[in-house]
Order: sequence, then structure tokens, then C-alpha cells
Amino acid sequence: MEANIWPQSIRRDVCHHNALRSTAIGKQGSDSVNDIPGNLIEIEDLYFAYGGNQVLKGIQLAVPRGKVVGILGVSGAGKSTILKLIGGQLRPDRGRVRVDGRVVHELDDKGLYEMRRDMGMMFQAGGLFSDISVYDNIAFPMRELTDLPEDLIHTLVLMKLHAVGLRGSSGLMPNELSGGMARRVALARAIALDPMLTMYDEPFAGLDPISLNVIAELIRRLNDALGATSIVVTYDVSETLKVVDYAYFIHGGVVVAAGTPDELLNSDNPSVHQFIHAEPDGPVAFHYPREPYSSDLNLGR
Repeated sequence: MEANIWPQSIRRDVCHHNALRSTAIGKQGSDSVNDIPGNLIEIEDLYFAYGGNQVLKGIQLAVPRGKVVGILGVSGAGKSTILKLIGGQLRPDRGRVRVDGRVVHELDDKGLYEMRRDMGMMFQAGGLFSDISVYDNIAFPMRELTDLPEDLIHTLVLMKLHAVGLRGSSGLMPNELSGGMARRVALARAIALDPMLTMYDEPFAGLDPISLNVIAELIRRLNDALGATSIVVTYDVSETLKVVDYAYFIHGGVVVAAGTPDELLNSDNPSVHQFIHAEPDGPVAFHYPREPYSSDLNLGR
């Protein structure tokens, strides 16, 4: 498949943002996961089903330390399920998830709690507590998980809000925020304790183009500033490929393609081609698995 068939707008933006990022963070060698020592997360032969619905069918992937890694796929592909397995909310039917060398489903309650203290999560719908202010939303993990004095918490909350451009919103309630502002507050809460790993579940969904671009740039900038590791789960191709170092494309319960943004843009995999071009016909089906329509309508009887 020739490279020039890919959307020029996506290719131009990705190349521009990758060039800027290379200048900002310096030369770090190959972006291939296999070339970077010290993976923070390693997922091996992972299977998981919701009842009779087999969602994951042997997932293999790795997330290197200090990188931003994207997990792409259509709705229902199992992307959010992978995050829940990483965080220990779900147990795999088969296979294993290692986080910082620890097998998640083998941890006891104490070990799981300690591991989660080093994780931040930006939920798909934001997940802000609706009855407390923006300030108290950011302060919540600090108060619950640390013994920091209130004056230091005050300083840290304002630092986090300043990092996402919302220091002036500290006294607002969640219902007074726009969609983009709520996502930025959720991002600030996710990094409140400077976690080693931050997971973003569909951070771009429902945002206007300006807010979407701001959130994407914040994810990249904050990851590099904190020296952390980030996983971005999304179906938004153009924005994700601007900010990630490496990405996986999931379809049919397995990883069908993986690589740097440029490698995915030049992939000849039919599923990746269909996904990036948003084509209705191809190996990625629009309809949920079902019986023939004619049988549901009792036609031919």
C-alpha cells in the first residue's frame, strides 16, 4: 500500500508534532518498544471475557517507562478493559499483567492498594465528584492517601491547577465547568500525586477541536515534565498520533498492528487503513455480531 494514500492532514500534523517533540526531549534512539530497556507494564497472552463475550483473545503488549503509549481501536474493542486489568479491577481468565515487575492478579489487597497509590486515572466521563469544588476534587487523593499538612496541600492543588491552566477555577463546582474544563480538572486530579503511571480513558471524547488539542498537548507535556509513563486509550486517531511515542491497534481481541505513529500511518494492514480513513466497509465491522437480518424478520418462512 502506497504511503501517499494516507490523509495528508493527519500525516502533516503528526510529522510536525513529532519533530517538535524530538527537539524538546532530545535524541532517545529508536522508538520501538523492543529497543527501550525497562518496561513498566508487560501484558502476556491476556484473555478476558464478560460472560460469553470473549473480549480479549491473547493480547501481547508492553509499555516502556517514560513513554506515552496509545491503545487504539473501535468502541467495544476491549481498550478500557485492558486499563481495568492493569489496575486490578478485573482478573484475567488467562495470561498475566505485570506492573513494575509485579503480577497484578497475584497481589493481595495490601499489595494492590500500594500499587494503585502509584497510578493516576483520568476516567472516560471525567469522574469528578459533583458535590465538592474543583479545589477539593484535586485535594481529595492528597487527603486520602497522604499525611500532608493542609497548607502544603493548598500549594500542591494550586500547582496542579496552574499546570492545566485552571488555577482561577479552584472555587467553582463541577457543574459550572465546560466539558473541556472538566477534562482538564480531571487530568489535574489524575496527576495530583505525581504517579509513576497515568492512564487516560477516552480523554478526547466529546471535546471541541480547541479543547481536544489542549488536552492532548497537556498529556504530552505533563508526562515529559514529570518523567512519568502514560497510556492513552482512545479511538481518536489524528490527535493520538500527534502525542504518543508508540501505539497499538486492537481488533478482534488481539493486537493487529503496533508501531510508532509514522509506522502506523504507513501500515498496509487493512484494519489500520480502514480505521485511519474512517471507512464504513472493511475488516472492522460496523454491526455487532448477529444473526442474518432476514431471520430476525422471519422472512422466507
